[in-house]
Amino acid sequence: MEKWSTTTIADFRRTLLAWYDQAGRDLPWRHDQDPYHVWVSEIMLQQTQVNTVIPYYQRFMAAFPTVEALAQAAEPDLLKAWQGLGYYSRARNLQRAAQQLVTDYHGQWPRTAAALQDLVGIGPYTACAIASIAFKEVVPAVDGNAFRVFARLLLIDADIAQPKTRQIFFKAIQPIVDPQRPGDFNQAIMDLGSSYMTAKNPDPEHSPVRQFDASYRENRVLDFPVKTKKPRPKVVPYYGLLVQSPAGELVVQRTSQQMLTGYWTYPLVTKADLQPDQEPEPTTLAADIAALEQRWAQDYHLPVTFQPLGGQAVSQTYTHQRWQVKLLVATVPTALDLTYFPGQWVPHEQVKALPLPKVQEKMMQRWAKMRSAVNK
Repeated sequence: MEKWSTTTIADFRRTLLAWYDQAGRDLPWRHDQDPYHVWVSEIMLQQTQVNTVIPYYQRFMAAFPTVEALAQAAEPDLLKAWQGLGYYSRARNLQRAAQQLVTDYHGQWPRTAAALQDLVGIGPYTACAIASIAFKEVVPAVDGNAFRVFARLLLIDADIAQPKTRQIFFKAIQPIVDPQRPGDFNQAIMDLGSSYMTAKNPDPEHSPVRQFDASYRENRVLDFPVKTKKPRPKVVPYYGLLVQSPAGELVVQRTSQQMLTGYWTYPLVTKADLQPDQEPEPTTLAADIAALEQRWAQDYHLPVTFQPLGGQAVSQTYTHQRWQVKLLVATVPTALDLTYFPGQWVPHEQVKALPLPKVQEKMMQRWAKMRSAVNK
């Protein structure tokens, strides 16, 4: 790892911030240093592209303009505002932390990165981003951009997939952060990492900090950062059950024991669910449908006949799982009694008003597309 002199550090700060003042991105959460705005934007930006986040952020702020409004929000309204961003526990943690701020902190924000981590869902990176931008604490915000930028600038070869590596980067970057403008410094690193120093197709030749880039000088840009590959998400086969009646479509609300808690979907059943007392074995589609129909008749008193919708399975990837959802369709002549089934009949036009996860939106789109093709 390269060590910079005091003069080099001063030159780097001046060069970086001069570029940021001219070319920094105009993002809605950068129009002020309100910790609430910084916090919400940073949570939204986890696992999500900036251009995707902007309209979500704007709608979220319109719905919940203050910490107090977020703390008091009804869960369906919160989930609906978050719909489509994924990683839905982020929304619940936002509200829980807002409630902490209102109840335990009487609306007063902790002003240091260490204290901010006492709030639900705020980890080291988010705490440092808020503390540096809103409260001018001189701390580095070490995210993926910072890993990539400083791994290349300083030739840090520690594996960023290892949790202990964050501390290595923190200690390396800490003395480089501009003490007068720590928030702008961290945001400039974010912008540098998303422009000239991207993971793929970087442009070090035209980078504003090219003269400080040791990986560029050694023609090793793409060697950094060092990161071991994560295991691929486990494929989980599902059946999505699209049941319609004169009363509407059958939907269920996901429970606290399930992923996507609180969101609404068509009933979802894994292939493993159909063989609860034995090791899953390969089965035919016809056999799975027969098992489903038998279960619905016996356990739920719902006599339903399913047919495959056709087409490819709907795919949705989560951190450790990739759902492959084959769609089965059933139409019943009357609104069957749901006394024994944990679902509701909801008119078609009202389903979209419910909080829906991305996998449900994909199932609805596939169903609409297939129905449209049949009606042509």
